[in-house]
Amino acid sequence: MRLATYNIEWFANLFDRKDNLIVDDSWSGRHDVTKAQQVEAIAKVLTAIDADAILIVEAPNTGKTQNTVRALQQFAEAFGLRTSNALMGFANDTHQELALLYDRDVLTARHDPKGDVASTRAPRFDGDFRIDLDIDATEDVIQFSKPPMELAVRTHAGAEFRLIGAHLKSKAPHGADSRDEAIRISIANRRKQLAQAIWLSRRVETHIGADEPVILLGDLNDGPGLDEFEHLFGRSSVEILLQAGLYDPHAATAHGPRPGSVLSTARFARPNEGTFLEALLDYIMISEDLRARRPAWRIWHPFRDTACWTSPDLRDSLLTASDHFPVTLDIEL
Repeated sequence: MRLATYNIEWFANLFDRKDNLIVDDSWSGRHDVTKAQQVEAIAKVLTAIDADAILIVEAPNTGKTQNTVRALQQFAEAFGLRTSNALMGFANDTHQELALLYDRDVLTARHDPKGDVASTRAPRFDGDFRIDLDIDATEDVIQFSKPPMELAVRTHAGAEFRLIGAHLKSKAPHGADSRDEAIRISIANRRKQLAQAIWLSRRVETHIGADEPVILLGDLNDGPGLDEFEHLFGRSSVEILLQAGLYDPHAATAHGPRPGSVLSTARFARPNEGTFLEALLDYIMISEDLRARRPAWRIWHPFRDTACWTSPDLRDSLLTASDHFPVTLDIEL
């Protein structure tokens, strides 16, 4: 079985108010990329990775007239993707939903959120999480702007596992008008992100304690060297999740005591500098009991993955479709 996570930038912009795909020469949300070009690139990437289930991060919107599931299923039908079924969890107000595209001939999945909304330890993901973030004896109330999607999955071979799709708080100081404000926002965002990671880790620990295999995947918005404030805190969000009993070789390598060449799943332009920032943000983490299932991870990086680099059409599609690249996990389930 192949699982994937893929953050598709500005995917929502490619659909009209009734979820019809827009394939024309108007600009998409991506710089110098038309909607038609992005639509075609996304379809080529999804076809190439050929996953049995794909977590779409920043999926099309659900709102008054729009529906994420309908939009994704229409996209899959338009391009003949075998992942023709879509499923989502809690809708949010950001126009960036979390959803799963999957092949129903390979697995079944249902939204199955756990935890009491009023729980003090690990509430349901659409609730409030109370934690003292700065040791001032005052509880902070944390919410997910994008509540994680928690699914119960069963493969047609009979394997069952918990799948949690996540998109954690960004640490970027969006909206800052000065250096001091940027520092304040960056620190506040990192604290909130760490709280979200703790919340997630407690849910993971509950499942592991009940002998339920867990796969957590998505954009954790955290990786080594992303900002100058990471050393103010004892652990990163990724390390918190690894310490909960999860494993991802990319995360383990990057956050080890002597990291080698830093891996990358995203590439962001720095227009003022004429350069790009590369970052490890996207992960597929598995519980220890799944490590015996011959897992193999792959980052579909257009310049660092040999097969992607030597296929010009795929390489260009990866660069056109999004500022993130897919991560896949092949595992015997």
